[in-house]
Amino acid sequence: MNILVCIKQVPDTTDIKWTENNTIQRDGVESIINPYDEYAIEEALKIKRIIDNTKITVLTMGPAQAVEILKKAIAKGCDDGVLISDKKFAGADTYATGKTIASAIKNKLENFDLIICGQFAVDGDTAQTGPSIAGQLNIPQVTYVKEVKKHDTDSIYAIREIEEGHETVKVKLPALICVLKGDYEPSRAKINGIIKAKTSEIKILNMEDIGLSADDTGIKGSPTYVSRAFRPIKNRENCEFCSDFDALTKKIEEFGGTSNE
Repeated sequence: MNILVCIKQVPDTTDIKWTENNTIQRDGVESIINPYDEYAIEEALKIKRIIDNTKITVLTMGPAQAVEILKKAIAKGCDDGVLISDKKFAGADTYATGKTIASAIKNKLENFDLIICGQFAVDGDTAQTGPSIAGQLNIPQVTYVKEVKKHDTDSIYAIREIEEGHETVKVKLPALICVLKGDYEPSRAKINGIIKAKTSEIKILNMEDIGLSADDTGIKGSPTYVSRAFRPIKNRENCEFCSDFDALTKKIEEFGGTSNE
C-alpha cells in the first residue's frame, strides 16, 4: 500500500508573526508539526505495521525550513519526504493550498492508495484543506476519523466521530481521510529513524514541477483575503470574581440564567 501523509508546519503559538498581507509569517519562525498531523502520521504507521510492503511518503507545502518537519516524520518511521515549495505559494488560502497539493499529487505522486491528513491545523482551524485536496483529485473522503479499524485489498473501515457518537464507514480506495487526535501518545522517533532522517534526501517540487501558474497559487490564486489580524486584548477590569459557589449562583441568576446543583 502506498500512503501519502499531508502534514503542515505551524508556528509555536508563542511566536506568531504577521506579514503585511495579514497572513502568518513562516520564514524564520520556530515551527512544529501540526498536532493533528502527528496522529495522521501515527495512523499511517499503524497500517504499515499490519500490511507488508507499505510505503509512507510524507509531504508538506511551505518554505525551505519545512524540510525539518519532514525529517522528523521520517525519524518516526515514514519512508521519504516531499516538499512543495516556491515563493509564489506564499499567502495561499485553504483553496489555493488544496489545489497546489493536489496538483503535486496528480503530477508527481499519483501512484497512491490512501491520503491521510489531520482534521484541523491549529494555526487556521478551518478543516478545509483535506476535503479540498479530495475534491481536486475527485476521490472519496472521510472526515473526523478517530481510527482506521481494518483493511481489505481495496477498502478501509474508518471509525468517525459524529454528534450522536461514532460510526464505522467503509470507503473504497483510493481515498482521503482526515483524522482527529487519538486517545494515545504518538510514537516517538527511534535512534535508527533519526539516523535515517539525517541522511534522507527530501524531494523539492516548485510551481513549474507541478504544472501550475502564478495565477493559480499563493495570494493570486486565493479567493479569500484576511482584512485584519490581531491578538485579542484581555480586559480584566470588566471581570467580577466570585468568592464561592453561592456567590456565583446568585450572579448567574442576576443575568437571567439558571444554575443546576
